[in-house]
Amino acid sequence: MAPSSSKANKKGAADAAAWMFNVVTSVGIIIVNKALMATYGFSYATTLTGMHFATTTLMTGVLRWLGYIQASHLPYPELLKFVLFANFSIVGMNVSLMWNSVGFYQIAKLTMIPVSCLLEVLFDKIRYSRDTKLSIGVVLLGVGVCTVTDVSVNAKGFIAAFIAVWSTSLQQYYVHYLQRKYSLSSFNLLGHTAPAQAATLLLLGPFLDSWLTNKRIDTYDYSAVSVMFIVISCTIAVGTNLSQFICIGRFTAVSFQVLGHMKTILVLIMGFFFFGKDGLNLHVVLGMIIAVVGMVWYGNASSKPGGKERWSLSLPTTRPQKQSNLSESDEHDGKV
Repeated sequence: MAPSSSKANKKGAADAAAWMFNVVTSVGIIIVNKALMATYGFSYATTLTGMHFATTTLMTGVLRWLGYIQASHLPYPELLKFVLFANFSIVGMNVSLMWNSVGFYQIAKLTMIPVSCLLEVLFDKIRYSRDTKLSIGVVLLGVGVCTVTDVSVNAKGFIAAFIAVWSTSLQQYYVHYLQRKYSLSSFNLLGHTAPAQAATLLLLGPFLDSWLTNKRIDTYDYSAVSVMFIVISCTIAVGTNLSQFICIGRFTAVSFQVLGHMKTILVLIMGFFFFGKDGLNLHVVLGMIIAVVGMVWYGNASSKPGGKERWSLSLPTTRPQKQSNLSESDEHDGKV
């Protein structure tokens, strides 16, 4: 009994550490990027993301050279599909952040919950209990309260957010799918995907950014402060990319989105301090409280027997590969 309890405690501690890592890096990069775009006029969001993945590629290359990441295999068609989903997600999210307020950007992200649930039901044959469904409903109620009060959204911002929601949900589902099917650690998967994303985004980014903003990146007036913010953004992005893969691998896409309400609250609060026009009001605070209540309820309901189960183990896995020194344990059998 004691060994089992010790194992559960270790897993809980690892889950909490992974989640806090994601919270800190995600909130940090949103605030830094918003400052870079709003304060210093660096509106080249897609190119900036390409820089993020170039930095991530450098990190994974160094770790592979040092022997911390061992060779693994990911079929080219799977990589191509992932990059397609991920790049649409990145472009949509960055454009949404640029065209919308911080509040609406975060609120739009919350609508990924029903989309992610739909993907799990369709592709993974997930079955949710009544309490789990109700808890998700409470979360969505909180989202609705917030959405009604945020009138800063515009037509093109809404379209960008819509594309971002669906492509991000598909990308996050695919992260979990690839890790399970090919027995890939987060470092291994990132080592496969980051170079492809860096190459495509750095190639297409300047043209897309020029079309979206009518500004060319080669004409931007760089300063010591703006370069410093770019470097900080790229540095934080390494942790954001890695922590996202770790968390989705451990929690699944739906749980990752539900737990994301903590980040939403932090971003809204920090947006109030850094960008006064995106400040909090009573309706937003009320909506966030309702959403957090739903989040806590979801965590309790989904962890109970029958709360969230797979009807059958329909996803085959390839032959397990040798794990790297930095890989995390896989805890996804039957119940998710």
